[in-house]
Amino acid sequence: MRTSLKVTLWTVGALVAVPVLTLTTTSIVDLVATRSELAAITPYGELVPVDGKEMNVVVSGSGADTIVLLPGLGTAAPGLDFGPLVSELDDTHRVVAVEPFGSGLSDQTDSPRTAENIAGEVHEALGQLGIDRYALMGHSISGVYALEYSRLFASEVTAFIGIDSSVPDQPGAEDPVPTDGTALLRSLGVLRVASALAGDAYAGLPYDEGTKQQMRFLTTKNSTAPTLLDEMDHTASNFASVSGRTFPADLPVLLFVAQDDADPDAGGWLELHENQAASVVRGQVVALEGDHYLHHTQATRIAADTDEFLAG
Repeated sequence: MRTSLKVTLWTVGALVAVPVLTLTTTSIVDLVATRSELAAITPYGELVPVDGKEMNVVVSGSGADTIVLLPGLGTAAPGLDFGPLVSELDDTHRVVAVEPFGSGLSDQTDSPRTAENIAGEVHEALGQLGIDRYALMGHSISGVYALEYSRLFASEVTAFIGIDSSVPDQPGAEDPVPTDGTALLRSLGVLRVASALAGDAYAGLPYDEGTKQQMRFLTTKNSTAPTLLDEMDHTASNFASVSGRTFPADLPVLLFVAQDDADPDAGGWLELHENQAASVVRGQVVALEGDHYLHHTQATRIAADTDEFLAG
């Protein structure tokens, strides 16, 4: 009986010790790697003062018209992620890629990540640059923020261009984004292991190796930081704040929609955007092949259609 008990205790101890040792190892590896990656981040763009902190913006081109790029939720380095699209647009426009607080090289913030606060901070950053007339081009959740922005600063916005942008009352808008335990998984190194197993997220896309490396480093910096987690926690309430809302009727609206997301059985994604475009005097929807990140693969087409739309 005693021998059997000893065997049982040794077995239980081994079962407990193996995962503990594994997590201890992954957490130490993650800590060392994170310090190294943060030290290797290379500055880009320019920092402007906003609400007592610093927000990073990347300005390119010198055209008469200005396009302001706003990222989707969780984009770790917007100024780099938008690179392929910026290179297509900046021949004919001044392009400003804004990195809201908690993304890219911008500071973290304790200010709640409401649509109104985010819109106000972006506006302050543009004001610091002396920019007061521009088209907004937003990816994903920035479609929600642009609705709030156009309400607050209607006199400055000349058009909205959406890149598979979110729309009010879309299916799942009321569902909370789960964030519990995310920071713990990062500190234990579990997310690093999962990322390594998933492979290169930018494989086959028009980024050089140095840029891809910097985006990975900035993902480490921002993906589980408090500002992004707070923005995720506010997602449902931000959608609720624009429920039933439309853009000003006289605001030109161009919406690029990913065909891969346009399955009628998946909530009428294309129809939602067609309805949004129909709510303004001059609205247009362009369905493109590709997934949610259309600006990664369809930058040339997006830029060409945008030039034509804004010229009209």
